[in-house]
Amino acid sequence: VQLQASGGGLVEAGGSLRLSCAASGSVFSISSMGWYRQVPGKERELVATITSDDTTNYAASVKGRFTITRDNAKNTVYLQMNSLKPEDTSVYYCNADITTMFSVVTTKYWGQGTLVTVSS
Repeated sequence: VQLQASGGGLVEAGGSLRLSCAASGSVFSISSMGWYRQVPGKERELVATITSDDTTNYAASVKGRFTITRDNAKNTVYLQMNSLKPEDTSVYYCNADITTMFSVVTTKYWGQGTLVTVSS
């Protein structure tokens, strides 16, 4: 199983970006999916999560500006980021709790990270 994140880039403050993260391989089911971010020297922090029944949770710093959604048919999670601020600059990582076709165990997988840079 792999998670492939994309959509990062350079944007001016106030702009928007949309991140995508697709799971591939022997995926049987996906429960929770989410986005985290990390800057050098700091711990990885939660940005947003979404459950299999579309219940969402956001960090206070992004609530009202970011929206997490998922497409279960495509095993993909999205993060729409609006009104971006310089402090949103970070490497964004996706994760997903996946049960594979060959196991009854649910495992948390992580994507490779995508860099978002917001200029002032």
